[in-house]
Amino acid sequence: MTKFSYVEYLWLDGAAPTQHLRSKTRLLPKLESANLNALPEWSFDGSSTQQAVGHDSDCILTPVYMTKDTVRGDGNYVVMCEVFCADGSVHPSNKRAKLKKVMDEYGYQADAYIGFEQEYTLFKGGRPLGWPESGYPAPQGQFYCGVGTQNVYGRELVEEHTKACLDAGLSIYGTNAEVMPGQWEFQLGFRGVEDEQVDPLTAADQLWIARYFLHLLGEKYQTEVSFDNKPVKGDWNGAGMHTNFSTKSMRDASTGKEAIDNAVKNLGERHKDHITSYGANLAERLTGAHETCSIDEFKAGVSDRGASIRIPISTAQKGYGYIEDRRPGANADPYVVSEKLVSAICVQQ
Repeated sequence: MTKFSYVEYLWLDGAAPTQHLRSKTRLLPKLESANLNALPEWSFDGSSTQQAVGHDSDCILTPVYMTKDTVRGDGNYVVMCEVFCADGSVHPSNKRAKLKKVMDEYGYQADAYIGFEQEYTLFKGGRPLGWPESGYPAPQGQFYCGVGTQNVYGRELVEEHTKACLDAGLSIYGTNAEVMPGQWEFQLGFRGVEDEQVDPLTAADQLWIARYFLHLLGEKYQTEVSFDNKPVKGDWNGAGMHTNFSTKSMRDASTGKEAIDNAVKNLGERHKDHITSYGANLAERLTGAHETCSIDEFKAGVSDRGASIRIPISTAQKGYGYIEDRRPGANADPYVVSEKLVSAICVQQ
C-alpha cells in the first residue's frame, strides 16, 4: 500500500484591511524530504476567499516555501504559497511577489537581515486568558516575563508552539510573557546561527508559518489567538510586531553610523506611507502611551521604547548594528513591512 504525505498548502486570502491565512490539505505520495519541486500547483475557489467572482473563480496556488509539519508529525509538510490568477498573472492580494521583486533588485545585494517580535493575545470565552469572569486583573506590572500561576496564563500552548517552530527549522529564537496578562511574544529571524538564511523574504515566509502553527495549536487548546493591535480597550498595552532590521553597511564598523543615520532619515521621510501599511486600527495602539510613539509623530532615540525607531544601546555604543522599527502592529503583514523597509533603506546601500 502506497504511503502518503499530508502537505498543507497555506495562502493569504483577499480580506481587507487584514488578510487571513487559509489552508487546505493535499495528499501526495510519500515525500522523503522538503522538496518544493515535488509539489504541484493547485487551484482553489477564489470566490470564497474574496479573491475572485463566482463566474471566474479559479485561483492558482504556487508553492514557494516548505517546512516540516511538526504538528502532524514526521513525513508531513507545510508549504507557503503565492496566489496567481488563472492567466498566470500575480494576483492583487499577493504581497509576497512585490517583496521578492525588491529583494531581487537590491535587498540581497544589501545583505538585509530582519527579525520580527510577534506579540499576540490568547482568548477563551471572550476574555484574555487569566482574566476574571467579571472585572479586571491586577494592573500591568507583574506580568511581563512573569512566572507563577498568578502571573502567567497559556504557557503550555506557548511551549508547544515554540517546539513546533524549532523542530520545523524556523528561525525562532525566543519567547516571553508580555505586559498584559494573556499576552505573549515570540521572536523570529536573525539569531546568529552561521549560514542561516535571515533575509526578509525567508523570515516573512517563516513568520506566516509560525502564525499558522499558533492558530493550529489554538484549535487544540480551544483557545483563540488574536493578533489585534488593541485587543482590550483602555489602560492596557496594545500588541505589536516590532521589526529589527540591518544591512551589511549598517553592520560594518567603518560605515555603520552613516548608514544607520541615512536609514532613519529615509524612514522618517516615508512615515505616513509606512503607517498606512503597518496594520489595521494602528491608531488605537500608537497613542504615545504604553511604550509607543504617537501615530502622527516620527522620532528616533537610543533605548527609547517611546520612539518610532529605537536605536539599541549596543548599536549606539559600537556605532554599527541594527535598528528596531516599533511601529508595525501585531496584525501587520510581514511581507508588506519587509518590502517597505527594504525599499526605504536598501535602495541607497
